[in-house]
Amino acid sequence: MKTLTVLVLFLAIAGCSSRGAYEGIQVSNRNECARLPLSEYDECMEKANKPYDEYERERKEALGE
Repeated sequence: MKTLTVLVLFLAIAGCSSRGAYEGIQVSNRNECARLPLSEYDECMEKANKPYDEYERERKEALGE
């Protein structure tokens, strides 16, 4: 519930842009990484720290844009 509250607050502050939504979700993902065993933490954080520009490029490639 706390994670959801942080995400909603971040989205409101960010103006609900695509980038703001992505970054809000990444904040939530990083919080979830902290709950994982150390053996899974680094891989989780690598995914959670992917820059928006890289994410957007990969998304467009997957959609064939």
